[in-house]
Amino acid sequence: MELTKINAEPGDEIRTNGQIHPRFVAERTDKGDRQMKGDRQMTDEPRYDGPVVIVTGAGSGIGKAAALRFAREGARVVVADLNAETARAVVEEIQAAGGTAVAVTGDLSDQAVVDQVVQTAVDTFGGVDVLVNNAAIADRLTAAADVSDAEWDRVIRVNLTAPFLLTRAALPHMLAKGKGAIVNTASRAGLGGSAGGTAYTVSKHAVIGLTRSLAVMYRDAGIRANAIAPGATATNMYRDAPGSTTTNIALIAEVDPTARGPRTISPYMSNTGRVADADEQAAVIVFLASDDASNINGAIVPVDNGWSAI
Repeated sequence: MELTKINAEPGDEIRTNGQIHPRFVAERTDKGDRQMKGDRQMTDEPRYDGPVVIVTGAGSGIGKAAALRFAREGARVVVADLNAETARAVVEEIQAAGGTAVAVTGDLSDQAVVDQVVQTAVDTFGGVDVLVNNAAIADRLTAAADVSDAEWDRVIRVNLTAPFLLTRAALPHMLAKGKGAIVNTASRAGLGGSAGGTAYTVSKHAVIGLTRSLAVMYRDAGIRANAIAPGATATNMYRDAPGSTTTNIALIAEVDPTARGPRTISPYMSNTGRVADADEQAAVIVFLASDDASNINGAIVPVDNGWSAI
């Protein structure tokens, strides 16, 4: 794909689609080359050498919004998703806007798919600078006694095992560079017990534990790990909540509103506040991955309109 060369002088603001991106302000290297903060380098060749970002669950919702925003800010994006059609559509949208992206599809809880995602980033773009573990599935608001083995295994495998496998695969490449950023999508359900079923709540608490462990284990290697904890967000994971008349949040799977889990959780849904759009979540993800957040490590950032404060 042919990209337009940007001729930037030191201190110039860089605009993409009319927006100023202060993370990528031009500065001059010792050799006189044009360089962008955040590892974006401009040379006399019409090629864009931005940071390499893997975003999972990037075919829709928060993941798609994050992939598009990263691309707008100059990143080269690996769009990873289970759905090949939506992943390709996101890549095409990025390319149509002048960005750079490639799609990898498959079940991200499968080690072979994980290896393919990371190897694609390395082979196509030269490494991994940022990993966004966003892909997740919901449960049926199921209380512990009613959780089947199949529901438990699937939720834990997608929501926890997959982020762990991807992180483990990406870390050697970040360690080799001496820097990197990992942003995990946790949930309001990871901050309490009233925003999801047992399996989903456990999985998101564990994602927060993974985030904090990474922050401690790898801070001396220049690698940061943070997480967002979204509240009610308008994505295709949700539909009208059982028993709720004030929000549009609920789990993608069919629920029985008379069962203990939905019956118990439903009253708490009145505290969710305004439903966010996916781009509001993506904005925080991109910030946490950027050099603007260079001293933020191990943070869990609620993006929930104050729901977690109640």
